[in-house]
Amino acid sequence: MTASAPPPGPAAMQGRAAGLVSRALAAVVDTGVVLGLGLVTLLAAGALRFMVTGPPFALPHLPPRVSSGCAAALAVGYLAGSWLTAGRTVGGRLMGLRVAGRSGRPLGPGRALLRAVLCVVFPWGLLWIPVSRYGRSLQDVIAASTVVHDWYRGPPGRDLTRSG
Repeated sequence: MTASAPPPGPAAMQGRAAGLVSRALAAVVDTGVVLGLGLVTLLAAGALRFMVTGPPFALPHLPPRVSSGCAAALAVGYLAGSWLTAGRTVGGRLMGLRVAGRSGRPLGPGRALLRAVLCVVFPWGLLWIPVSRYGRSLQDVIAASTVVHDWYRGPPGRDLTRSG
């Protein structure tokens, strides 16, 4: 009877393409962040209206198309801004994931925005990951991006193969 090898640790996974489960869990966390940001925005709008018009305090009631559009815009802004500035979202940070171009460099504004729009409009593109030879979602294929395991906490773009 032989013992099986232990699963690879974080150091062995560093820089490798992230799989469906870790990316889906990061997306769930990011969905929660966007919902929280939306709630804070509604509360701020209600507080502003209360300060201007007086009691009673009430949250704004928007038509479904408007609220859906605002939610989508908030999600796109959150995703694109996170990838552009830090290379990762809150969910990506918790799961140890980083979004980058295929070269490993940070995404530029255009590709970050394109990828964010694709993630919001077509989230089912994640299901392409198990089929893809390189572990990319449909959003990654279109935006020429990749998501890798990266537990480094510094700014995006640092060469992780060199020490010091």
